[in-house]
Amino acid sequence: MMERKFGPGDIVCHFKRETVDPASSVYLYKIIGEAEHTETGEMMMIYQALYGDMRLYARPLAMFMGETDHDKYPDIKQKYRFEKVKEQQ
Repeated sequence: MMERKFGPGDIVCHFKRETVDPASSVYLYKIIGEAEHTETGEMMMIYQALYGDMRLYARPLAMFMGETDHDKYPDIKQKYRFEKVKEQQ
């Protein structure tokens, strides 16, 4: 099985992008990089929204790399919570 890897500058989409106008930039993010939580040592993914106020976000790496909860979101086709965008938009 191929390991999923994201690097700084990669553009990714959140699975909820399937629910919005694909011509918009909603639910698109630019990867800033991985960071280590100073207190717990937990690895985090830092990423920036490419819409709205362009906020920066941090999410535990394991959660960021996890699969979409298809029990909670049965109509979503995207396998993983975040996936790399094939063509840069």
